[in-house]
This record gives sequence, structure tokens and C-alpha cells, in this order.
Amino acid sequence: MTAITDAKILIMATHGYERSELHQPLDDLRKAGATVHIASPEGGDIKSWDGDDWGDSIASDHKIADISSSDYDALVLPGGQINPDILRTKDDAVSLVKAFHSANKPVAAICHGPWMLVEAGLARGRRMTAYPSIRTDLTNAGAEVVDEPVVSDGGLITSRNPDDLNAFSSKIIEEIEARGPQTAAA
Repeated sequence: MTAITDAKILIMATHGYERSELHQPLDDLRKAGATVHIASPEGGDIKSWDGDDWGDSIASDHKIADISSSDYDALVLPGGQINPDILRTKDDAVSLVKAFHSANKPVAAICHGPWMLVEAGLARGRRMTAYPSIRTDLTNAGAEVVDEPVVSDGGLITSRNPDDLNAFSSKIIEEIEARGPQTAAA
């Protein structure tokens, strides 16, 4: 088992991420003792969406293209409508989601974040949840969609919206500690 204090977690996001869905997991995971980095397509600062307008910015630590799943224990995908819609058009972002999953490492997506799981071809046969407006997309991709605060199935952790952030962060920690150290699949 991997103690959360030994875990290294990547949050992947770009402009338009839902502010609370990046900041609360970042804070929760760091408070639990994990090392957490942020990766974005271009690196540098990325601007949040907060409520009904642009919010503050946060610095990303790395460019997505420079990241290897072998350097991390889990991947977190915040939502917001804009953020995952942009990321799902980036081949390196979609490939990174696939690489984490292939290496049997938790991939956690909240709100609109599960669009990335659909784009990566990971939804079929999985029990999942998401923001109501993308549940049809999950169903069309072959997922069994439920309306629950957090769902974990086959290494994929999904949640519905910011109201579920406490359960989302707790489930990420639980899954990392239950899985222990992983090695990349051949």
C-alpha cells in the first residue's frame, strides 16, 4: 500500500477549469501529505472559471507533453465546461489519461471532467457519474450512469459537481492508499 504522504499526484487542467474543482482537491491532497503538481497544455498560468465569470489563475508546474504517468500515482481531472472540452482535443492530454489507466493508476474526474474518460475510450462497461448535462454522453459511450456523489469502478473515480468535492477528495486518497505502488503496463 502507498501512504498518501508518499504519493505523487498530477492534476491536468487548462483555461476554464472550475475553480473549486481544482483548488479543493489540490488543497485536500496536499493537506493529507501528497505531493501534487499541475500540468497544462502550454505550461504557465491557467485561468479558472468561477461561478459565472473568469476567476483567478494558478501556475501549472509542467506542460502535459513533458509528463510521464510513471512519475505519478494518480491523475485528477477537474471539470468546468471549458476545461475538459479543450483538453479532449489535445492528443497528448488524451494519451496521458490512457497511460495512467493502462498503468492501473487511479484517474479521478469530476463534473464535466469525465468527457476526458469518454475521449480516451474508458467509459464502456464502467459505472460512472457526472454533471447531468454530460450523462447522455457517458451513456452513449457505454457507461452505466448513476446519480451518486462519487463512484469508483476499475480505477476510474467520478463525481457530479462541486457539492461532492469532500467525497471526491476522500475517494482519491482511499484509492491511492488501497492500490499501493504501481508499475507501468508493458
